[in-house]
Amino acid sequence: MDAKTAQILDGKALATKIQSELSDRVRALQPQMGRPPGLAVLMVGDNPASAAYVRNKERACAKVGIASFGQHYPANVTQAELELAIHALNEDDRVDGILVQLPLPEHLDAISLLYQISPDKDADGLNPINLGRLVRSEQGLRSCTPAGVMRLLQEYQIDLKGKNAVVLGRSILVGKPMALMLLEADCTVTVAHSRTQNLESITSQADILVAAVGRTEMITANMVKPGAVVIDVGINRVVNPDGTSRLAGDVDFDAVKTVAGLITPVPGGIGPMTVAMLLENTVSSYCKKQES
Repeated sequence: MDAKTAQILDGKALATKIQSELSDRVRALQPQMGRPPGLAVLMVGDNPASAAYVRNKERACAKVGIASFGQHYPANVTQAELELAIHALNEDDRVDGILVQLPLPEHLDAISLLYQISPDKDADGLNPINLGRLVRSEQGLRSCTPAGVMRLLQEYQIDLKGKNAVVLGRSILVGKPMALMLLEADCTVTVAHSRTQNLESITSQADILVAAVGRTEMITANMVKPGAVVIDVGINRVVNPDGTSRLAGDVDFDAVKTVAGLITPVPGGIGPMTVAMLLENTVSSYCKKQES
């Protein structure tokens, strides 16, 4: 390995380890519970990227011993039909986690659907009650992608106390909960976004830089502090000149790895961690039922 190349934070390896721990927990609990944990994924329409994500989640569920209750609806499904489906799943004792695969067709109101999911079955951690628990540092189901980032930092024993963290992106899915989790870990946090001025002067101060804007390879080497930890949450499909396509992050990996101290790859970094945290949220709801 070249001395100048950043250490890779291997999300894929950690996700595999978490899946095997979850599988052991499920195996131990299932005889007492009389059933496996259950995850229901609601998918609308036939967006190929969403379909691939859902298949991926169902395969991961099978590895851990989680039953999948997938429900696939046509693109013209109504808001009322989906609300009824969510209410039925809230009442279904076999289901511990519910998630609505985003994005949804434009005629549907995703926010109000997320509000319908029972907070204790909110596998994606996006119900406002769970976000409120995060703001208050209370126990609750956490948003999967930022929770996956935190777990990866923990696995590599990266000391966060007092560090400067910059989060690029302010979405409710990643940016905002990410900033709150880093704050909870005693970082000094700056949230930057598309309207931020002098972006490079802000990102180059970051000990920990989290890119979650969905713009291909916008983070270049000159924007990164030497030795920083760079976390790439972006997943962008890039079409090569020959018509083939590849996945790329928000970070120009090849350039930035010569400056950063640690870096996540795309694919194989945060993507697998997001799925692992989804499974963990589902198993943790399942365990909670056993305790009560």
